[in-house]
Amino acid sequence: MTPQRVLWVSMADSPVSPPFNVRWPKAGRTPQRAESKPPKPDGTSPETAKKTDKEDAFLMALADLQKHHGNIQRTDFGTCIHAVNGVELVADPSGTLYWPTTETLVVADLHLEKGSSFARRGQLLPPHDTMATLRRLRAVVERWQPARVIALGDSFHDPDAAHRLSDEAVATISGLMHQRAWVWITGNHDPEPPQGLGGTSCHEVREGGLILRHEPALKDCLGELAGHLHPKAALLRRGRMVRRACFAASRTRMILPSFGAYTGGLNVFHHAFDGMFDGRDFHALMCGKNQIYRIAAHHLS
Repeated sequence: MTPQRVLWVSMADSPVSPPFNVRWPKAGRTPQRAESKPPKPDGTSPETAKKTDKEDAFLMALADLQKHHGNIQRTDFGTCIHAVNGVELVADPSGTLYWPTTETLVVADLHLEKGSSFARRGQLLPPHDTMATLRRLRAVVERWQPARVIALGDSFHDPDAAHRLSDEAVATISGLMHQRAWVWITGNHDPEPPQGLGGTSCHEVREGGLILRHEPALKDCLGELAGHLHPKAALLRRGRMVRRACFAASRTRMILPSFGAYTGGLNVFHHAFDGMFDGRDFHALMCGKNQIYRIAAHHLS
């Protein structure tokens, strides 16, 4: 039997009565060593790294302040545990979501071959986005060792993107799928399943109190996990602005950040999020370099 690690976390705003526990196999759940992290698509300068560290220190200070009020839960894996419709989920700093009870990794908006799609229209971008995205995803899969991966739509930037994948990209996807279930949820950029890559395809998955789909819905949304909106959160304190991709999360739904290398994002207060949450009764699970920072919406700008 695989050894189990039990992590206890008290959730002040969870519909589950605290404390509750999350169990997952210890093997494969430890953080990656520095030498095994994939390279950045365009490199990271010392100045950028220093700026990121300062921003993370700022987020940590606010998170620690909230911790005294029971509003933040961090784990030794750098993750944050949040319950949606009573289902315990683990937000990873990579922008992916792990569902422990089903050993499922959820990822949104890969937008593979976005660079080549733009090039076809005369907007030249470095053609490295697909492999940069897949290397990052491979590192996450190696860390969590899920039995299943669900991609929440817009996995490909256009309907023909799967046909433009390099041999290396196809081999990487095949390796990711090896001995695990893989579900492609269709999105507005990829309304048809990719041909020749394997896995199964569907419009949505309903399971265990959750609804996994691409676009968030205004109705029939209890327990919804979705992508599409590429949420980002911003904090302004004492003249300093910090912007990060985030999970927009309440007790009833969660909107995942985009995972693709060339994807942008929308502030969680953009009108596209209107009606998704009850005012500011939600949290932004902001993605730091190695940590999720769970910030109440009323702190956001």
